Amino acid sequence: MPDLPDIPLPAGIRSRTIDGINGLRVHVLEAGFETSGRRCILLLHGFPELAFSWRKVMPALADAGYHVIAPDQRGYGRTTGWSADYDGDLSPFSLLNLVRDALALVSAFGYRQVDVVGHDFGSPVSAWCALIRPDVFRSVTMMSAPFGGPPPLPFNTAHAPAEPAAEDAVHRELAALPRPRKHYQWYYSTREANADMHRAPQGLHDFLRAYYHHKSADWTGNKPYPLASWSAGELAKLPTYYVMDLNETMAETVAKEMPSPDAIAANRWLPDSDLAYYSAEYGRTGFQGGLQWYRYGTSGTMNNELQLFAGRSIDVPSCFISGKQDWGTYQRPGVFEAMQARACTKMLGCHLVDGAGHWVQQEQPAKVSRLLLDFLAKARAA
Repeated sequence: MPDLPDIPLPAGIRSRTIDGINGLRVHVLEAGFETSGRRCILLLHGFPELAFSWRKVMPALADAGYHVIAPDQRGYGRTTGWSADYDGDLSPFSLLNLVRDALALVSAFGYRQVDVVGHDFGSPVSAWCALIRPDVFRSVTMMSAPFGGPPPLPFNTAHAPAEPAAEDAVHRELAALPRPRKHYQWYYSTREANADMHRAPQGLHDFLRAYYHHKSADWTGNKPYPLASWSAGELAKLPTYYVMDLNETMAETVAKEMPSPDAIAANRWLPDSDLAYYSAEYGRTGFQGGLQWYRYGTSGTMNNELQLFAGRSIDVPSCFISGKQDWGTYQRPGVFEAMQARACTKMLGCHLVDGAGHWVQQEQPAKVSRLLLDFLAKARAA
């Protein structure tokens, strides 16, 4: 893409585009491409991030002998061929189609087997890759968002018919709290969310600075613990970037936690020069492509679609990595525990990395690289 500025990448990482990937022209970052015959590892980012979010772990993985591929996923960055039309068709953003994107990409590179790693919303994509196509995705690492398994089907109802699905009352209950609240995923599904962030009153760069800070280990309020239930009273214990004040935008929410100029200058995991790339890319594309993922997830269609896999588990070697200061581990009560007990039958490790919040591979890249390489060695031996 010669019309776009260069990406500030570490040595050994290159940027390129691949055509014909499930209707997309996919922008990827690539490391370890110099020699053939390497094992492949696919890295899937989350929201609001980009392939660039993996820049700090890619060199270590390549040095260990891997061909490392990190795409801008559908809806993000320099990947094209998707629509950000709020009133358009959401089915391209279904989890099954996102798995198809990943499968088509590794196939285009000539791989029949790969290891897959996903962070944030990339974590469920990686989990479903491993569940649906274990022949291709031979190990999976989920970061910051645990996987609790497919949604169940009503069971043993032939003689006592299942009750019709009820509306989730938690949203009305959140709005009725003494301090009225709303869940961020349902806010992200609103028509206004993209403009709220893209045209944030504080400016896009400062919005992203505050957003990344608020969910990092730098924000001292991030001291997560398990919640008892999916109920308004329990969810209200989450920080406001997950359960927001009812009448505030995300830009207004995170502005309250904007770090000081001295804290910004001292930040080593996300210096302003790196943040400038994120703000330039999101300034160009907006956020709606990523928000389409949330819209599909909250529509009800996704649950029905994924019930096709009810009762299935992830049976390839699995690993979970999250920041110790990351509320993402617990934001859906019971899922972290279900992942270990039922959803993954070959769980080889769950690691909570101290000194990291939600952006674990950026905040603590050396620790994450070591954990990944240790897991991949165990997965080969399993």
